[in-house]
Amino acid sequence: MERLKSLIPDELKRVIGRSAPENLTKTSSLLLDFLRPLPQFQQVIRELTDPDLALCRKSKEGALDSKQKGNECFIKGDYVEALSFYSHALRHAPASSSEMDVNLVATLYVNRASTMHKLGLLQECIRDCNRAISIFPAYVKAWYRRGKANASLKDYKHATHDLEVAVSMEDNPSRKSQIKGELSIVLSESSSPNAIGMIKNNGEDEKVDSLAQSKALVLQCVSSPHKGRGLASAHDIPPASLVHREEPLAAILLKSCRETHCHFCFDELPADILFCPSCTIPVYCSKNCQEQAFGKHDTYLIKTNLAADLEKHVMNAILANPTRSTGEDICSNHIPEHRHECGGAHWSAVLPPDIVLAARVIVTSIEKCKASGTIFNPLDYLDFVHNYAQNPSVSKLESHVYAIVLLYCLHQYYNSDFPLSGASVAQLILVISQIKVNSMAVIHMKSHHRDEAFGKCSKFFTFEEHITQDTKQVRVAQAIYSRGSLFNHSCQPNVHAYFLSRTLFVRSVEAVPAWCPLELSYGPQVGELDFQGRQKLLEEQYSFQCRCSSCSELNLSDLVMNTFQCVRPYCLGAVLEATHYKRLESNFLQVSNASCTFKLSLPLLSSKKDISDVAQMLLHERGADSHIAAGHCLSCGSCCDLEYSTAGSKSSLANIQRLKDSLDSDEIPDALVSDMLSSLSHLRSVRHPYSKIVAEAEDNVAEAFVRIGELKLAVQHCVASIEILEKLYGSNHIVMGHELMKLASIQLCTGDRTAALSSIERVESIFLLYYGSHVDWIFPHLKVLRTEAERLAS
Repeated sequence: MERLKSLIPDELKRVIGRSAPENLTKTSSLLLDFLRPLPQFQQVIRELTDPDLALCRKSKEGALDSKQKGNECFIKGDYVEALSFYSHALRHAPASSSEMDVNLVATLYVNRASTMHKLGLLQECIRDCNRAISIFPAYVKAWYRRGKANASLKDYKHATHDLEVAVSMEDNPSRKSQIKGELSIVLSESSSPNAIGMIKNNGEDEKVDSLAQSKALVLQCVSSPHKGRGLASAHDIPPASLVHREEPLAAILLKSCRETHCHFCFDELPADILFCPSCTIPVYCSKNCQEQAFGKHDTYLIKTNLAADLEKHVMNAILANPTRSTGEDICSNHIPEHRHECGGAHWSAVLPPDIVLAARVIVTSIEKCKASGTIFNPLDYLDFVHNYAQNPSVSKLESHVYAIVLLYCLHQYYNSDFPLSGASVAQLILVISQIKVNSMAVIHMKSHHRDEAFGKCSKFFTFEEHITQDTKQVRVAQAIYSRGSLFNHSCQPNVHAYFLSRTLFVRSVEAVPAWCPLELSYGPQVGELDFQGRQKLLEEQYSFQCRCSSCSELNLSDLVMNTFQCVRPYCLGAVLEATHYKRLESNFLQVSNASCTFKLSLPLLSSKKDISDVAQMLLHERGADSHIAAGHCLSCGSCCDLEYSTAGSKSSLANIQRLKDSLDSDEIPDALVSDMLSSLSHLRSVRHPYSKIVAEAEDNVAEAFVRIGELKLAVQHCVASIEILEKLYGSNHIVMGHELMKLASIQLCTGDRTAALSSIERVESIFLLYYGSHVDWIFPHLKVLRTEAERLAS
């Protein structure tokens, strides 16, 4: 969009920069009238909306080319590469009822199924066979391959059924004889007294049942002077209670996850991925998700000339082994969120996710208004706040340009329902502003691959495979939740939000009294960033200054996380780098730094002990020593050489990182490890014992020791890091759960099952508080850890 913005006259930019919500129709009309006749603007719109210029068109030629490459890889035994090519061919093969080459698509499904059978992906193999049969019931290879896969699963009943159908339809005598031989083996195996059918359900149905049983509380909308609308309960809420559950009004997968996650449910993709029937952009994990996103589409069913009795046999077999969906049934009132983006245009793949999300919100509004017979006005439908008036001029101009481009993209689908006018642009600008303030980042945990199970290597797992990846949080999508957007922010929240697929869950993490506001974290929390860092982030992203209890009252974490150590031996006082404290009236402090000055209240008596250990002088009555400048100890007033301490800290951190990165080589010199420990020791000598910088350095050293197999030393440094983080976050914070799960993994590596079980029990108690009954779905690795610890014990 930069080339469009560069065309706009400076005077018009200034008018837009001064715009307010009440005059948006005027500024939108001015910009629309200016851009509309420009050839450059018309070219941009053509590139985004013209099907003939789109890069996402289906191509039978491209599908055939990928099919040929897949066949070559299959013959060579490169099944992983063959699987990729067959999926690529399915992505490009025309799949709408009017354009589908049924023989090609059915063949691609069976070829991919054969590849997955070779890779041991039996459930996925069966699902692809089902898809081939659903469009081409007389395809013998699909029945045969499904029978073989069912036999591998020891599901002899369905295997027999499938192979009998294949035998009855096969005309080639040689192949018919081969299938009969396979059928004889299956019949023999099925009569064996040791035949045990494997469970075909991969646990998805249990997950659906678990979600269905997750009933949330009824919440009330309340209002407060400082935060406006919020949510509260009329009843006391115990810890770990599910307080809210909600499906999104609209959602969009982030660009970084387009090839790894389902575009509808946001779960990681299986091997048997599906694609949009009309374009090559979205990827889905199941037919259910495909139809939720695009709507039901007619699948061409090839006409067959089978005998009546054989046709009946085929249909009975289809009914006996239907295509399973991995999710819940399609909601009857669900509005497909991708259909308006399709038709050959690729604007939804080019525009930023929040702009595409705004379009999906608008489309939902239009469709619901149509269904109810009401007049379309998205601002009546979307009861969200926005911060357009507070936006900088650059952001206002960007919103105007994107709104006009988006209007033209939507007009291609809705025509007169969404006219090309200044009023329409103004509506879109406010919706975009609402999205920026109210949308939520959908976070998933990076899944753990169970085939990397215990005992596969002498060192248990590598740090990267087993410890780091299992607890990595991945931002996969952006979504807007009608009710969920009403939760206000706190830097020390009393509820926790998490996601299963695209469903939002909110759970209490402490006892919450009746009518107490329920507040979650919009990102920064106490322990993660200090006061100034949290305020800066919230101001930039959400245009407000936080005045929650943690930002109004002095707390230990903000005092110590970025501080230096006092030069006096045995003094635990903290030395701040660039902050001045001054005691005001009896219960308040003035805090000043280069960017701002603010006032904090002193904590209650119950919280003063921890602060007294590191900042005794702040608790004195106002007097001669009540002003403490940067570089002075907050407990004894001693002066610290900030230049020396800062330089030493930076040098030590750089050395630790450099040395850790050097440990990837096969030969690890002893001097390298010694240098790393020396740098850590120097860092500890200048930084405060509770500094988060020291905690992160200890964690880096622990990772380095795991890499070289020094697991007992790794445990020591991991424990040292956890002890500091506990001071900053508190013992039951979710961060502690992740860190303790790392520690348990290393402890199991050393064979210390007692210590590992103790760590696992702490992790479970923390995660149950934050995730309740969903712990096993979100952290399957935790169950693996406990199983291994119990195995070692026995």
